[in-house]
Amino acid sequence: MAAPIRPSRPVRSYRDLTVWQTAMDLLVMVYRLSDRFPRSERFGLTAQLRRAAVSVPSNIAEGHCRDRLGDYLYFLSVAKGSLGEVETQLDAAARLEMVAAEEVQKPMRLTDEVSRMLNGLSRSL
Repeated sequence: MAAPIRPSRPVRSYRDLTVWQTAMDLLVMVYRLSDRFPRSERFGLTAQLRRAAVSVPSNIAEGHCRDRLGDYLYFLSVAKGSLGEVETQLDAAARLEMVAAEEVQKPMRLTDEVSRMLNGLSRSL
């Protein structure tokens, strides 16, 4: 079943972008999950994963606030790269058994969703 189409609203701010909102949901999910990583990883995988998760909505916002289309597209590309980092680091956490493999499934699905939205936004610009 296809996702329901949301009513069209004017985009006044990056906060109005569904992709930014979903990336923020991913950020919160990553922070909560990484809270359960071993203390010894506080400056390792935990910090790296959190930085990458913060980078996704941050770059969407920065790109949206730029005046040139080329800049916007560049920052959306950077967000996509950070999304790849998040996926890799979530996979690493599961492989290293810092969390159960099932626990990374939901954030991984969210990374797929954000990726599709970033691609769609880039194409629409």
